[in-house]
Amino acid sequence: MKEPLIDQSGPPPAQGEEEHLSLALANSAIALTGGHTIDFLGTPAQANHWLTQRGLAPVDAGMREMCATQLRSLREQIRSLFAARAEGLPALPAAVRAINDAMTRVPTAPLLQWDDKTGPYRATPHPTTAILDHALATLAADAADLLTGPDADRLTACGSAPCNRYLLRYGRRHWCSTRCGDRARAARAYARRTASP
Repeated sequence: MKEPLIDQSGPPPAQGEEEHLSLALANSAIALTGGHTIDFLGTPAQANHWLTQRGLAPVDAGMREMCATQLRSLREQIRSLFAARAEGLPALPAAVRAINDAMTRVPTAPLLQWDDKTGPYRATPHPTTAILDHALATLAADAADLLTGPDADRLTACGSAPCNRYLLRYGRRHWCSTRCGDRARAARAYARRTASP
């Protein structure tokens, strides 16, 4: 028996993903109806593609499974912090540490370098091996900015089960997409019809 094909394109970006890369990262694993999921970071190639689409890695970065695992791990820590913020709960200390570790792994200022022939100069190191560290630091810094900035009060989880995405709420809308809004309205209508005698 063949497995049903699942649309790997997923829903359109949730509100706020264009302004906050960390929100896009948090939403890079999507729960669908029927117990299906889409994970845009499921393989090293998918993780490389996701980073490339957001200007965080070159097309030929050559991500390995270890890199994809680190990216997925940061995603889960960010999701944990977003959930804590949206629900008004204390954050897990391990999630806070993970964000801080990612932000401090790379230099924020050009470092002093010394060339034997030309002398001292300053440069920010970007060797191929540090591409992921720079991407993780960028994503972690964006998460910290979102959680501490003016948009933090608008951060919410999508109100349509089984969706697991986060968004920045505008007005009364609590859904990440039209599809989720339609599903939530249909579920409410069905509940009203079946509850009425």
